[in-house]
Amino acid sequence: MNITNKTVMITGANRGIGRALVNEALNRGAKRVYAGTRGALEHADPRVTPMALDVTSVSQVERAAREVNTLDVLINNAGIALYGDLINLDSIEQQLAVNLFGTLQVTRAFLPLLKRAKGAIVNNLSLVALAPLPVVPGYSISKAAASNMTQSLRAILAGEGVTVHGVFLGPVDTDMTRGFEIPKASPESVAQGIFDGLERNEEDIFPDPASQSIAEGWRSGVAKAFERQYAGFVPESTAVLG
Repeated sequence: MNITNKTVMITGANRGIGRALVNEALNRGAKRVYAGTRGALEHADPRVTPMALDVTSVSQVERAAREVNTLDVLINNAGIALYGDLINLDSIEQQLAVNLFGTLQVTRAFLPLLKRAKGAIVNNLSLVALAPLPVVPGYSISKAAASNMTQSLRAILAGEGVTVHGVFLGPVDTDMTRGFEIPKASPESVAQGIFDGLERNEEDIFPDPASQSIAEGWRSGVAKAFERQYAGFVPESTAVLG
């Protein structure tokens, strides 16, 4: 997937990794970048089309899908992480609403365009999808679920010519990790790593130093072997997302 002259949709595009992804897509020659945000976004490049998009809002997602005529790459980047415990169910449900169901809802809405283009879906996940960080259990649960969903989509859509990529992010220097005093990658370097992995057609993308340290072990490990094995159970006639 070469980004040059491609149309890209990025959710959560107003700051942090999302904003860096918008700029990196432009740097790589994207023809059009749809920047989905919950708040206002201004960008000097005329190739950027800001879109009001709360991924938990059915009406906003459906309206956004109607406003896009063609799409090659969908990057599901919108997400939230809340400190807490396993007692506050409202907090867990809020994170699932954005990180899991929001991602699925946006994917469903834009899938017809992606199938037409034989395009790509990129889901920004986290290393906590593989092992939970106990201070953010709700976030960890939501990213583990989103990772499992990503694997399912990959198998289901393989016959449709749509590739599905999971991005396992380590610590990145954004508002989300402000409370952690640990080494962090810059959003700009992570955005470069994500597009590099997409252009190399990597199913699982490890775009930063922390995630790269486990990349080989993950790709050759038993969990990945099970994913490939279970993908063989998908019948050719499977209905894709309704």
